Amino acid sequence: MTFGGVFSVLPTPFGPTGDFDPDSLKRVIDLFINDGVHGFTALGVTSEVARLTDAERDTVLHTTLAHVSGRVPVVVGATADGLRTCIEYTRRAKAAGAAAVMISPPRMLKINSDGVARRFVEVAAAVDVPIVVQDYPPISGYTMEPSLLARIARDVPAAHHQARGSADSGEDIAHPRADAGADRLNLRRPGWRLSVGGADGRRCRGDDRLCVSRDPRQIVRLFREERIDEAADVFYRKVPLMRFEFQDGIGMAIRKEVLRRRGAIASAAIRPPGGVLDQPTREALDRVLAWTMGSEGEH
Repeated sequence: MTFGGVFSVLPTPFGPTGDFDPDSLKRVIDLFINDGVHGFTALGVTSEVARLTDAERDTVLHTTLAHVSGRVPVVVGATADGLRTCIEYTRRAKAAGAAAVMISPPRMLKINSDGVARRFVEVAAAVDVPIVVQDYPPISGYTMEPSLLARIARDVPAAHHQARGSADSGEDIAHPRADAGADRLNLRRPGWRLSVGGADGRRCRGDDRLCVSRDPRQIVRLFREERIDEAADVFYRKVPLMRFEFQDGIGMAIRKEVLRRRGAIASAAIRPPGGVLDQPTREALDRVLAWTMGSEGEH
């Protein structure tokens, strides 16, 4: 299975008391599908998955898959420090109907490349499901070098999709693709740029967290038609809001506040110890939204 286009990581909405709000999650799913996303990632880092109990994980998982109901593919986060737990999360995701799972290296001291590679081999041997290899050092604490990514792509047929969460360059994309074979490795990276690069000469970098544009398919369509300048013109008008969201500590709070203002979630509540927005940040968000959404009408 090949994934392409815009995949948005679903937030986990909470009510004012901190309980999971399934109705708000359903509205977010419908909003993003109407906005034109090509798929979702559930139970990812920005889903506040680390603040969920196992029972809540299952509830979010089944609520998501049931409401999406096959309209777009769903990738489900299955990262865990323990191998057995990781395999169990993967089994649950597959049983619920996930199109793939996303797994990052376990967070542990002195882990090495052999240990990371072995983790993906063992998960793939235990569960037959496509795997997205997540390279996100701020959370995992481990940076996956290009040679390791290429090794996993060669040795684990199920793991030929990779999500890069680091500040990589065109060369960072090109090297693992060249080592693994461009037809064996599909790299996806959250980012802010529409750029040219990579082993195949083209690379579309788009944000997979905040669905800002009313029609993200337009950007992808223009890029695939090689109308690069037109695609960039649409995309760059959304960059200020994306950049504003990527603030350490309060990014998730900003994203939820935007979704609340769009009528998708009832409350922008974040579970502790997540950051909350102060008044100056809210006022700055007002200005960014007025400019970003105002420019949208021109397209």
